[in-house]
Amino acid sequence: MTQPSISVVVPTFNRKSSLYRLLAAIERQTYPAASFEVVIVDDGSTDGTRELLRGLRLPFELRLIEQAHAGPAAARNLGVANARAELIVFLDDDVVPIPTLLEEHAATHRLAADLVVVGPMSPPQDWQRPAWVRWEEDTLQVQYRDMLAGKYPCTPRQFYTANVSLRRACFVESGGFDVAFKRAEDVELAFRLRDRGARFLFNPNAEVMHYASRSFSAWAKTPYQYGRYDIVMARDKDQETLQLATYEFHRRNALTRLAVRACVGRGWLLRCAIGLMRMLVTLADRSGAPRHVTGPILSGIFNVLYWQGACDELGGRAAMMLAIEEGARMAHKPPVIVSEAPALEF
Repeated sequence: MTQPSISVVVPTFNRKSSLYRLLAAIERQTYPAASFEVVIVDDGSTDGTRELLRGLRLPFELRLIEQAHAGPAAARNLGVANARAELIVFLDDDVVPIPTLLEEHAATHRLAADLVVVGPMSPPQDWQRPAWVRWEEDTLQVQYRDMLAGKYPCTPRQFYTANVSLRRACFVESGGFDVAFKRAEDVELAFRLRDRGARFLFNPNAEVMHYASRSFSAWAKTPYQYGRYDIVMARDKDQETLQLATYEFHRRNALTRLAVRACVGRGWLLRCAIGLMRMLVTLADRSGAPRHVTGPILSGIFNVLYWQGACDELGGRAAMMLAIEEGARMAHKPPVIVSEAPALEF
């Protein structure tokens, strides 16, 4: 068995069709098939994923690792533990890489030994998705354009495990993903990688198409969880996530700041505000309204739910407001890594 130079690690859970699409794209890679392996970690799927994988015949080595349902952090840790290559490329099961993806990751790592390489997730042209998914895509494209324009460097806050790579030793020495994190486990790991001396580099040519699909309810859980876990990272991991959040809050538009101050921590008002904004987005989307109409509303929803998560983790509205006011006093003094891309507003 040839020793691979790249291990592609993919966690999956009940996405048999999109996983097959990913593997078909990996089959078209220009990187030599004998030089990489694909490690699929099935996180307790019940949709026939394991049966599909066992029946495939592919030009590259495909290995299936199974675990009881424990989430993507545990799945990726298990995948790396079973990987044989020095270079790890993380992909999600809902992406389609361009044919030169693995070549791009490998070539970038030849520049230096301490790199973490981030590639873009681009929206496919042939994919129907709701307004909130398009908003998420747009926010990412803004980050990519700003990094390419030199407005800020690539940093831990762009470490999205749908398309990143790093050396296996770097991952292992950092301790891997914290399985207690059910969201933002990628960014939390990235901060620890940075603290150990890793440098983050954005390669715009290492591209995947991201076939994102989620309901509004599933999408709305994301900012809430990010808010909670940013507080956990600040409190328990001594990271600057709360300082960044409060600094960025005071750079939001006035309506966003007003909505957060008025609604967060006030259950009935929060529910009414989210319901109204969701209704406006749905009506605008059905009428074919352009993205500059739905975008600001979705940004408002995202910010309000993010701060509700932060509020709950901080222990209540009073503690959240105190943190925001502390951020106001520091607004003239940006945090050290504030250039790491505002992630909460379109």
